[in-house]
Amino acid sequence: MTAESAAIIGAGNTKFGALPEGPRALVGLAVREAIASVDRGLDRSVIGEGFLATLGFGGWQIGNASAVLAEQAGLVGVPVTRVENACASGGFALRSAVRSVEEGTSDVVLVVGVEKMTDSPSARRRYWLGVSGDTEWERSAGLTFAGVYGLIASRYCADHPRAREALSAVAIKNHANGALNPKAHFRKAIRTEDLAHAPTIADPLRLYDCCPVSDGAAALLIARGDIAHRFTDTPVRIRGMGAASDTLAVQDRPVLTEFGATRRSARSAFDAAGWTAQRIQLLEVHDCFTIAELLALEDLGFAPAGGAVPLTLSGDTARTGRLPVNPDGGLKSKGHPIGATGVSQAYEIFHQLRDSAGPRQVPGAERALSHNVGGSGASATVTLFERG
Repeated sequence: MTAESAAIIGAGNTKFGALPEGPRALVGLAVREAIASVDRGLDRSVIGEGFLATLGFGGWQIGNASAVLAEQAGLVGVPVTRVENACASGGFALRSAVRSVEEGTSDVVLVVGVEKMTDSPSARRRYWLGVSGDTEWERSAGLTFAGVYGLIASRYCADHPRAREALSAVAIKNHANGALNPKAHFRKAIRTEDLAHAPTIADPLRLYDCCPVSDGAAALLIARGDIAHRFTDTPVRIRGMGAASDTLAVQDRPVLTEFGATRRSARSAFDAAGWTAQRIQLLEVHDCFTIAELLALEDLGFAPAGGAVPLTLSGDTARTGRLPVNPDGGLKSKGHPIGATGVSQAYEIFHQLRDSAGPRQVPGAERALSHNVGGSGASATVTLFERG
């Protein structure tokens, strides 16, 4: 991918949470906000292709969900492709859109991620959350999604002193950030004592170590880099992308506390941009559980093995720190509507790099990274952005 190949010119995001709207309405809300955010306006007729990221949680539209996007976006007649890669669906949909622009298929492409998760009864939620793991070796044996990350966290805490303290610090930080985000599922700061008294979900993970079950949608408008200024003076350029896979069952991985797909994705993205990790000023990482944020910092190259613990405890990853991580609250506080998550990460970066993130703004941010993981690390994307 060349440095000028693609840029975000508009972005929209619904509120995340337990919402009354259905999937169709959520898609429409996100698309309308994205179009309205384009500074010089955008006629829908210039959108040549669409990508819809969704797991189809609860079976709301298992087949041909892409038609819903075409209808709700006013794009009937335009080709739309559904992208499903578990919790990394949004990142892979963004990657597909950038490739479409690079290849000259379309000048402007619409990316939407959506999930409606709270309508399913609790028993069905447990089933659907488990489908992102290995069915034969994990789900059928009774291992839950939280259980997988609990195993990973147990190993990490055994290897690194003060890791449990760092997990708590991640939760406190991300809830503090989410309290500043009007679209976050949880807009409530928490204290150390709240964590200490919270019920255990999958030891050592407690309630506040786990992201919520959320509804929501997010949308992006991706344009060719050489025409982005037709639509806005401040496009957010996509400088590098990486994507990779790993074994689905964690038992088959050589190291339990490393996500190989993230490491490979990061190398590809940094190589494409010609950047090093030191150039990044802002991170949006996939913190479905607090342990996932610590692993991400190490897998992405910002800390050595175990180094995410002192990095987090030092305050460097706070919104006002040296390396702000998840200023929107992350999955932990903002919420995790599966298909929408990777798209919403880019939405946050779009506003951060345009200095339009309001009270959660990271001062002077010009370059950022998003990291989107599928399931327990079997799929991952890493995307690098720069203020245009």
